[in-house]
Amino acid sequence: MTTETAPLVESPTSLHALIEKIDACAARVGVIGLGYVGLPLVLLFAESGFEVTGFDVDPKKAQALNAGESYIRHIGAGRVRAAFVDHARASASIDFQQLASCDAVIICVPTPLGDHREPDLSYVRATADAIAKTLRRGQLMVLESTTYPGTTREELLPRFEAGGLTCGRDFFLAFSPEREDPGNESYSAKTIPKVVGGIDGPSLTAAAALYGAVVDHVVPVASAEVAESAKLLENIFRSVNIALVNELKVVFDRMGIDIWEVIAAAKTKPFGFMPFEPGPGLGGHCIPLDPFYLTWKAAEHGVWARFIELAGEVNTSMPRYVVEKTAAALNDAGKSMKGARVLVLGLSYKAGIDDDRESPSFEILELLRERGAEIAYCDPHIPVARPGRKHDLHLASVDCTRRSFAEYDAIVISTAHAEFKDPDLYRDARIVVDTRNIVSAAVVTNGRLYKA
Repeated sequence: MTTETAPLVESPTSLHALIEKIDACAARVGVIGLGYVGLPLVLLFAESGFEVTGFDVDPKKAQALNAGESYIRHIGAGRVRAAFVDHARASASIDFQQLASCDAVIICVPTPLGDHREPDLSYVRATADAIAKTLRRGQLMVLESTTYPGTTREELLPRFEAGGLTCGRDFFLAFSPEREDPGNESYSAKTIPKVVGGIDGPSLTAAAALYGAVVDHVVPVASAEVAESAKLLENIFRSVNIALVNELKVVFDRMGIDIWEVIAAAKTKPFGFMPFEPGPGLGGHCIPLDPFYLTWKAAEHGVWARFIELAGEVNTSMPRYVVEKTAAALNDAGKSMKGARVLVLGLSYKAGIDDDRESPSFEILELLRERGAEIAYCDPHIPVARPGRKHDLHLASVDCTRRSFAEYDAIVISTAHAEFKDPDLYRDARIVVDTRNIVSAAVVTNGRLYKA
């Protein structure tokens, strides 16, 4: 493990005791939220020799993990069984009173947006209140949920100090942004550099020691606000550049120019260019939501983040663009959208995983249904469409076969799953609307291919 230079601080006795426990792998770690961020952390600490308790409000998750079962496709059941059953270093619980036995508590709960794109910190606040009930001297709390700058100091710190304990002396508080990339086999929670910012010097020292025990590279920064802002910058960078290439896709399409050929040509430049790919819209819990945490906070300071807002407008318009392209393709074939059978390929927001959070496929399907189409979807990773906060399709995946695909008037490729790259699937397709550039015109031998 490497840790970049952190400021030297006078370490109180409670800090010395905590670091000694961490160094000896004797500290018990609690992770609140057992989703795509929290569960990998539980496994990482358990595999590094720590005793870990994962907390969640969903009893089904706790039951599955304690039985050695994984409910996240890209996290193998073998890893879960090894941590929770074979070596018994990890356990899962819905009893938040057990937080009292944890020396370090890591918060990995959702930070969604409200109906008007305002930050919804209800999960963070409820979690902080639960921690405050059992808070004791010598504990370290770290928030990993993406949020606006100042959340850790403004929302968590007062709740934790309300009981009379003092941060930096009695307990420690930091922010360390999650950097999970589900399905990316090149990086893991252990190998992705970990940015850490503390409320104060002792808190930074404690958090850097905790993560330094399990990850390869810790990057300490000057404050929790810097760490919070770094995560937003990472996601805003992607959001703005994806919006740019999505807008260019629409412009070049009107000119009869293939955006994918343009990108391929541009990225031959060995400097000064970074390729981004267009798509049907943004998905996942980070990029579609996180930038608006900063626009909201910026407005509080009288500053308007116009690039971020414009990028959001472009990206959220893409599902409607895809549906319009599909309607035009059906019209070319003399078919009305009303009554047409349309199959959307992929519910997950990215290839190779079963994560459907904020996936643009849901909006595409609902827009098609509003236009009168008979909708269906195919996703080998999601056999049944799960109900969410915004969508409830009441659909199950159709078979991923050439015969099945041939039954539809139009096929819309929304997710580039490896299973969808088999050319034989499209031999009998009538219309293919490809938003991911995974099908060539030569493959659609009995129909027509459209890029969207």
